[in-house]
Amino acid sequence: MYQPQAYFAALLFMLTSMVCWGSWGNTVKLTRNWRFQLLYWDYTLGMLAGALVWGLTLGLRNAGPAAFWHNLAAADRAHLLWALAGGALFNLANLLLVAAIEIAGLAVAFPIGIGLALVVGVLLNYALLPRGNPELLFGGVALVILAILFDAMAYRGRETGSRQISSRGIVISLACGVLMGLFYPLVGKAMTGGHSLGPYSVAFVFAIGVALSSLPANFYLMRKPLDAAPPLRWADYGKGSLGVHAAGWLGGLIWMTGGVFNFVAGHAHLIGPAVSYAIGQGATMVSAIWGVFIWREFAGAPRRSQRLLAWMFVCFVAGLAAVALAPLIH
Repeated sequence: MYQPQAYFAALLFMLTSMVCWGSWGNTVKLTRNWRFQLLYWDYTLGMLAGALVWGLTLGLRNAGPAAFWHNLAAADRAHLLWALAGGALFNLANLLLVAAIEIAGLAVAFPIGIGLALVVGVLLNYALLPRGNPELLFGGVALVILAILFDAMAYRGRETGSRQISSRGIVISLACGVLMGLFYPLVGKAMTGGHSLGPYSVAFVFAIGVALSSLPANFYLMRKPLDAAPPLRWADYGKGSLGVHAAGWLGGLIWMTGGVFNFVAGHAHLIGPAVSYAIGQGATMVSAIWGVFIWREFAGAPRRSQRLLAWMFVCFVAGLAAVALAPLIH
């Protein structure tokens, strides 16, 4: 399998994961009249396809015991279960994230939900495998917390006439963040120790966990939507055009590309999962850029909200820079 050895090659992988994780949500925005529960079935298929594509390409380079199929066959039950559990937990968090995007928009759901996930995930991953300068790593996390607070206040200012919807969007984003921060340590456990999974095979088992948990979780949300919309039936899925189905496939493929690249970087000895996850979750800033500058989610918002958004971007950039330097400065 391909594994970057130099720090800057691994950094490129982490930055790619950041862009992918922060951009896949655009597929939700592109299908405004297509309910997210229906989109999610195609998104799940896209994730499975993406894991296979990368496993059968980069995962088979330099054939040997670490190659995709060999590694998958050699892994023991415990490590397979860790990866499946990570996929299932991620899936619950991601369903909440997509609901929050529909209610509150990209510029709010990602910074609050994924920003909180960054904090939870970094703390847990560092406790399991401490790598990187702790002052820079946790200083960067503190700046991200500030960015989350600025974003939440900006959103509150934008939604002064819709208090109930504002609260619902923030609460769902926070619940997503806690769950999203817990999945990565499970992936790290699946890649640690004897008979463990490599980054390409763990991505494939992870995607299976997502698919298996989607069946009960997404069916439940079809019947009891979080956004107070009417319930859905399975027959509604067949009414979608090729375009809306393709958007879901593309969203899953984009996320899984970011996932594979992040798992690969986190598997590198110099990097470790805490740093890789933290930089990948810079997706919050990428998604906020999409939401603010492309989708114009804060057009017409009060001037105070716009100033708070500016401070959010400053804190995110400074926090991510500190995290990126953590493996280099001892």
